[in-house]
Amino acid sequence: MSSTTHGTTPYYFVPGPSRHPIMAAIGLFFVILGAGQWINAHQWGAYSLAFGLLWWWVVLFQWFREAIGESESGLYGHKIDLSFRWSMSWFIFSEVMFFGAFFTALWWARTHSLPTLGSLDNALLWPDFKAVWPSMAAGVTGSPADLVEPFQTVGPFWLPTINTALLLSSGVTLTIAHHALRADHRAQCIRFMWLTVLLGIVFLVVQGYEYYHLYTELNLKLNSGAYGSTFYMLTGFHGLHVFIGMLMLLFITLRLQKGHFTAERHFGFEGAAWYWHFVDVVWLGLYFLVYWL
Repeated sequence: MSSTTHGTTPYYFVPGPSRHPIMAAIGLFFVILGAGQWINAHQWGAYSLAFGLLWWWVVLFQWFREAIGESESGLYGHKIDLSFRWSMSWFIFSEVMFFGAFFTALWWARTHSLPTLGSLDNALLWPDFKAVWPSMAAGVTGSPADLVEPFQTVGPFWLPTINTALLLSSGVTLTIAHHALRADHRAQCIRFMWLTVLLGIVFLVVQGYEYYHLYTELNLKLNSGAYGSTFYMLTGFHGLHVFIGMLMLLFITLRLQKGHFTAERHFGFEGAAWYWHFVDVVWLGLYFLVYWL
């Protein structure tokens, strides 16, 4: 297959054997091992997590540098471009399923678990239980033996609304940058890409401040019942995806400044843009289902 050519470019480029996949898997092993031990209060878990992350990022940097070199040297043709598009599409689909599981958990707790518990006899274990969401918020009811400290819920104003405006604005600036690249206006594209990266950074800063506010003033923590766990799992994982997407956009911007991508061939740019728009859509779901309802 690799010997079949289309003009001067291989019809389907087949790379040689590579150590990068197994090396990346080793790094992920230390990441997962360290994260599990760190959560369970083992001191060495933090070191394993840091080592695994450093290992993994070094491997990914080398792997991407090799792939970029192959692309810039003209080895990638239409079939490779199509395979990249399918791969990114399935990756985003898997991310949709990932967040869908947590959205479903939130929906199930509110519409099924809580009403079911409220219809049972709670006089012995929890005399003052009330089937309202969230059941252990301050001013609603106390948990038996004070298993969960009272907390306050989070409303949409103002930090979540500010972050919504930031992410939606970043989607607009990214789209403008994409149109500029397709029109071969590289300088304009780079300017709007830097603006998109900046908006992503500001979003993360605002979310970090929101977490500080929730912990110190609202007493909302990860162990604050089903509300706290689903809130932090959804917003925390989304924040992680924003951070990853911001790094992707930063990397793409640096490549643009080095002269990579053309008006006709720029799937690396498009793939990062797809991911960022996916992050935008997930946040809209979070904004309405977590903060408003």
